[in-house]
Amino acid sequence: MSRRLGATGVVAMAWRQARRDLRAGEVRILLAALVLAVLAVTAVGFVTDRAERALAIEANRLLGGDAVVRSDTPIGGAVAAAADDDGLQQTRTVELNTMISVGDAADARLQLGELRALGQGFPLRGSFTVAGADGRERVADGVPAPGTVWLSRAGADTLDARIGDRVTIGDSQLRLAALVVAEPDAALDYFNVAPKVFLNLDDLAATGLVQEGSRIRHRLVVAGDAAAVERFVATAKPALARGQRLETVADARPEIRSALDRAGRFLGLAALVSVVLAAVAVAMAARRHSERHLSGTAVMRCLGASQATLAGVHIGELVLLGLLACTVGVAVAFALQWGIGLWLEPMLGMSIPPAGWLPALQGYGVGLLVLLAFGAPPVLALRRVPALRVLRRDLDPTEPSALLVALAGLAGLGALLWWQAGSPTLALAMLGGLLGTFAVLAVLAWGLIVLLRRLRSRLRGSLRYGLANVSRRPATSIAQVASLGLGLMALLLLTFVRTDLLDRWQLQLSAEAPNRFIINVQDDQVDDVRAFIAAQGIGEPTLFPMVRARLVEHNGEPVTGDDFAPAQAGEEVDEEARRSRRRADREFNLSMATALREDNEVVAGEFWGATPPSTPEISVEQGYAESLGWKLGDDVTFDIAGQRFTARLTSLREVNWESFRPNFFVVASPGALDGFPASHITAVSVPPERTRFTADLVGRFPNLTVIDIDALLDQVRGTADQVSTVVEVVFWFSLAAGLLVLMAAVSASQDERLLEGGVMRTLGGSRRQLRLAQASEFAAIGLLAGLVAAIAASVLAGVVATRVFDLPWQANWGMAAAGGALGVAAALAAGLFATRRVLDAPPSVTLRELA
Repeated sequence: MSRRLGATGVVAMAWRQARRDLRAGEVRILLAALVLAVLAVTAVGFVTDRAERALAIEANRLLGGDAVVRSDTPIGGAVAAAADDDGLQQTRTVELNTMISVGDAADARLQLGELRALGQGFPLRGSFTVAGADGRERVADGVPAPGTVWLSRAGADTLDARIGDRVTIGDSQLRLAALVVAEPDAALDYFNVAPKVFLNLDDLAATGLVQEGSRIRHRLVVAGDAAAVERFVATAKPALARGQRLETVADARPEIRSALDRAGRFLGLAALVSVVLAAVAVAMAARRHSERHLSGTAVMRCLGASQATLAGVHIGELVLLGLLACTVGVAVAFALQWGIGLWLEPMLGMSIPPAGWLPALQGYGVGLLVLLAFGAPPVLALRRVPALRVLRRDLDPTEPSALLVALAGLAGLGALLWWQAGSPTLALAMLGGLLGTFAVLAVLAWGLIVLLRRLRSRLRGSLRYGLANVSRRPATSIAQVASLGLGLMALLLLTFVRTDLLDRWQLQLSAEAPNRFIINVQDDQVDDVRAFIAAQGIGEPTLFPMVRARLVEHNGEPVTGDDFAPAQAGEEVDEEARRSRRRADREFNLSMATALREDNEVVAGEFWGATPPSTPEISVEQGYAESLGWKLGDDVTFDIAGQRFTARLTSLREVNWESFRPNFFVVASPGALDGFPASHITAVSVPPERTRFTADLVGRFPNLTVIDIDALLDQVRGTADQVSTVVEVVFWFSLAAGLLVLMAAVSASQDERLLEGGVMRTLGGSRRQLRLAQASEFAAIGLLAGLVAAIAASVLAGVVATRVFDLPWQANWGMAAAGGALGVAAALAAGLFATRRVLDAPPSVTLRELA
């Protein structure tokens, strides 16, 4: 037979065998498991890809474009030339601080504010929301018309301005045409002076404010397709001159960045879970497929088939089935994600761009790699089937090379997990968790088998038969416990992390989050301001001292920005060096604290206690200290209005910048900054009905600046809500796909139970007895798998939450117990559903099919 078959004949025979098995239903479980696996991986990939593209576009609206160059001088040269790319749109804005006057000279209201001159086309991403004289909000269709201005709503409250008032800016008088309710880039940097006034860039020259020595901030905004933006960033970044800065959405507020980053990590985790479930299901289904071909392969050996021929036929069939399953899975996933996209668009309130083809290639890669790792080893063992098995069914093949194939496939799967995770920490946590959970499950399953063998004689009735099945097939039982446990662990892990993630977003964005920052409170005003705010029924605020300072020395050595990055334009400097240079050059705020708040945590050193230290000490935010090369015990010197202040660094802190409360990079010990010129800052939560709060406060204390961050909070809440919706959709889809894959895994071992059930029915066993026996077996397997999965998922969720998602974590053993119970229920339901044929089909039919 082998001599008559060449390579073409082996392929043809593999195709005929695949067709026959498909018609007979022999590979139904394997094909279904692989289709579901590829469907889960590819659909999650498609949804993730589309969601990330949509969220990136939405996040770029917070910039007004896809990339922004800020500069204290007009932007030209290589940076401006890079924006002339055919694939880019561009516009410019100019910003400066100036006095704003509303009303006639006799009763004019004056306030220092921020002027923003907007070029045509701004914003390139997002839009302004404005309110007219009728109070109705609408989306602006451009920038202010020449001769008119817009005013921020908070600024209008401060200046008591009305639509139609004359606004004086420099030498120009312009008509107030609208109030800005939301601006596209408010979330990038809300800590600026209010009010804001917006005018057309063409009107700027007439104001007379652009003069020699004016402190003007220029912005070049670009937007376009991803490739064009990447070219612009790559060209402009090395060409930046001193005082210029390139920003993308990665430079947005930490509240925005963390929401997007965590969403991306969660979507990666969901894809990892899909890969794990795929491996579990295919491993179980391939084992059943191999067992169904033992007798047929033995007959082929009797007819003279060589080992190479048998391996070629069976591996060829496996590859053909794999390609078929991958194609079906990818096609269904594409249709499914298209429907999900149509459903998501109105929920997110934005259009979702189409997905790329990378998820489809990933689906093929995952399907074939998983098939190689978990399907090829049992199929390879078929070539070792002895011809004598035609007469003796108890002879099973052994194949040493299958171990090498399995190891190679597992190594490939590990590499795939590493690549899919997008984070070394997440990849290591998942791989370690999977291996550790598998080892524990295997050991405990073996212990259960040994225990049941000793207790079997003491049991009675259906319970004895069902539990005897667990101990009678040790390899099958261990495989089932391990596969069920791994699948349940992956799903529970996804559930725990998703719960922590959504709880954190809801907590940080609660209605009580501060929405007004009050700055420039002087020492002699602290008590009066505190009493005024408390009288408004808002609650007594905490005011923090704020001292403007500039870094001058580190351990006695002078410090400048050039110590961290070259000052010459055009020299290649990484972004971290640029950030360090900015921090060393800029003026920033020092504060004092007697105790740590809940949004600060000491990660190194010791924070001073209730008794102030005898010499000045400082506590520094960890990332800030690392960028400047500061270490515990270092002496740091600042210049404060011409006076030197030196303190020793005694602790490093981790700051939760998402708390929307005043926080500082550098905090000094109590009393250390006494005598230096200082102002105070606080943050309060003002209810929407308190519309006069800002005007009354500024009327009582004209020197104060009140920063309204309601627009920022709305943008952050909107972004978090969109991200939460995407996370929820991906979670529920992964959960549904995972349950289907788990059912396929449980179904893969049904033949032996069907055969034994048919024998019991022939010997007079009742439907009730069979059902109780099956239930006891699956309950024992599910209980063990569910308990281990719940504990393992809880521990791994703690690692992933704290190390990957930067979330506070506390073990929720109640949820773990519920997860374990659901695991038992899932195993029981899937097992009983998979073996329902033994009760529905006549015993003669079942025995004839499986004999």
